[in-house]
Amino acid sequence: MTTLSSPGPTIGVVGGGQLGRMLAEAASPLGADVIVLDPTPDCPAAGVSRDQLVGGFGDEDKIRELAERADVLTFEIELADQDVLERVREDTGVPVHPDPATLRTIHDKLVQKRALEDAGVPVPPFRGVDSVTDVHDAIDEYGAPVMLKARTGGYDGRGNVPVESKGEAEAALEAVAGPAMVESFVDFTREISVIAVEGYGETATFPVGENIHEAEILRETVVPARSSDAVLERANAVAQDVLEVMDGRGVYGIELFETVDGDVLLNEIAPRPHNSGHWTIEGAQTSQFEQHARAVLGWPLGSTELRASTVSTNLLADVEEPREAQLRNVERILETPRAHLHWYGKREARPIRKMGHVTLTAAAGDETADRAVLLAKARSLRDAVTFREKSDGAENNQQ
Repeated sequence: MTTLSSPGPTIGVVGGGQLGRMLAEAASPLGADVIVLDPTPDCPAAGVSRDQLVGGFGDEDKIRELAERADVLTFEIELADQDVLERVREDTGVPVHPDPATLRTIHDKLVQKRALEDAGVPVPPFRGVDSVTDVHDAIDEYGAPVMLKARTGGYDGRGNVPVESKGEAEAALEAVAGPAMVESFVDFTREISVIAVEGYGETATFPVGENIHEAEILRETVVPARSSDAVLERANAVAQDVLEVMDGRGVYGIELFETVDGDVLLNEIAPRPHNSGHWTIEGAQTSQFEQHARAVLGWPLGSTELRASTVSTNLLADVEEPREAQLRNVERILETPRAHLHWYGKREARPIRKMGHVTLTAAAGDETADRAVLLAKARSLRDAVTFREKSDGAENNQQ
């Protein structure tokens, strides 16, 4: 039986970026408090959390302090140190969700792919590489191009380098600058994702989203994905298989390829709320952030039912060099019916840095709206704003 009291439970979150911010916003109506740990003073989540501890994602003393003030620990960034989290859990008895073992599996993309392949989850052909010769061998086996990926630390396309020929192998390895793996290049129709939730004795999945990337960075998510019913069913089945591999409660962002022949292959997994699930705040009955709070607390999950067709588009800083974050011309977004602006509170705009997002929904209950029209309108709202000044004399280049 779930009982509320005041004060309510406290969720300790390693990481205080925009995901931590939106998690705190979602936890508050449930009566739960959030305390975040982040190395950046006054991080994006600080303004909406009960408190922030300033410290690194692997700072054991600070993570222990966080555990002392929390009923459960979770994380919003894969840079959280899984070994420290495991020790703190064992020493304090404070649960950690998802399980640090899952973070350990996810942390290394090669380990992740091997675990998924062993479990029968469909993945593109892959292999670890340590040298230029290894990359050449991969090209001989898979054909060119191939995708070279950093095994650790990569995100938002960083650490992913396409290799068009053997002559590019050396430069690509230097760009990755660390342990790497190669995947065969997937001939895909579209990139899709499933936000899946592991709760206490139950699981749930949100409607499949269609993701549009440019330069390996997510620009828009369209829901429902413009795929066949068979592909959508297959994507959900793969997501359920992924949850079988993962340990611990919480939200998992599961990125997939829809291949040209209608198959579905696993790309990557994030053991946390994911950028491609931001649409759920306005587009679903329960957001991915509320679901994560419910899950880690062991509370019943909410409905994942779609409210209406939805498009979410990222606001990326259209600047050439770092500057104070000032988003201009937001009136059009604020004046548009069913458009929702989310500002992450970052103080500095850097080139292509995620600073916020805009969600646009169709009329309530309209799950068959023309998603191409909705996407075009969302893009026009995004392109109307800028981090540039008039004196910059340049066009907004977010698209």
